[in-house]
Amino acid sequence: MLWGLDAIKTKGESLGILLELVGAEPIKEGTGRIVRYGLRPLSELNHPRIDVLANLSGIFRDSFVNIIELLDDLFRRAAEADEPIAQNFVRKHALELQAQGIENTSARLFSNPSGDFGSLVNDRVVDGSWENGEELGQTWEGRNSFSYGRNDKGQARPEILKTLLQTTDRIIQQIDSVEYGLTDIQEYYANTGGLKKAAEIQRSERTNGGSFLPNADPLTWAPKVATSFVESFSKDMTPRSLEELLRLEYRSKLLNPKWANAMAEQGSGGAYEISQRMTALIGWAGTADFKENWVYDQAADTYAVDTQMADQLRQANPEAFRNIVGRMLEAHGRGFWQVDAEKLEQLRSLYDQTDAELEGLKTPA
Repeated sequence: MLWGLDAIKTKGESLGILLELVGAEPIKEGTGRIVRYGLRPLSELNHPRIDVLANLSGIFRDSFVNIIELLDDLFRRAAEADEPIAQNFVRKHALELQAQGIENTSARLFSNPSGDFGSLVNDRVVDGSWENGEELGQTWEGRNSFSYGRNDKGQARPEILKTLLQTTDRIIQQIDSVEYGLTDIQEYYANTGGLKKAAEIQRSERTNGGSFLPNADPLTWAPKVATSFVESFSKDMTPRSLEELLRLEYRSKLLNPKWANAMAEQGSGGAYEISQRMTALIGWAGTADFKENWVYDQAADTYAVDTQMADQLRQANPEAFRNIVGRMLEAHGRGFWQVDAEKLEQLRSLYDQTDAELEGLKTPA
């Protein structure tokens, strides 16, 4: 994942991850300007050349055209290098694509259509206009099938993206901020989560002869795509798993009594922040299958079952409160959360009451 603002703030740390995986280093001229990314000899690496599908944010795509062209040149030279395919997976996959008669087999830099932004996965989650995670993965794939480089300026190459997704077994993303994490902004599940689901769909179809089997026997279904995050703001930059970070963030923010009370005291803005995180919880369930009951249980107890908190949030921002409760009901309806009948009825009552007040059918208490 190459995101523009993160690359700017860290002076290209995410690029450093990519170069290490491919086995390359920057080559500079006398002025210090980088003129190309050179392939390091295999003898100097402690791993094969790893093939990398780079997903570019719209800001990265539009801000770093020179870097995109250098990366495109790097992948082309890696694909043409006279090296054993067992030690050069860029070349291995390029040869497989060439055998299928596909053009530009070293294309590895994919993003949205030229001039357009976003995967639209978050739009579908916010609107509730999706039936299953497969739809979200397909939405991401359709929006990110456009290739960029020295020759491609947004050329649609869905066949290359699909083939690369079939051999994707790990997603790597850098996090450079202590302020914004995976549950704070919708772009994380919409892009990283969307990519994860798209890759799992393609791996499943490849394993199971062209059909996606979300409920298949785990022995026959393709393995999940691991997702790792590197927190470069920390002294410990050991990659951490998506599931580990989500659990940590939900414990320390949404389910943290100090955080919850602080948000409630902020009034309308605080209620909105809680609402956003409840929407993100649905997004992560749909894209990454993060469906841990304890998160929903504690969220319901904190923001809905607690009468004082519920009244405070509803009075401060009734639309945000309706969304908070609505996402809980949606989680139950989609099978993400198993909840007892009494609590479910209480949530429905709260939702109906708030909805009636917003529609002017009932005077707020």
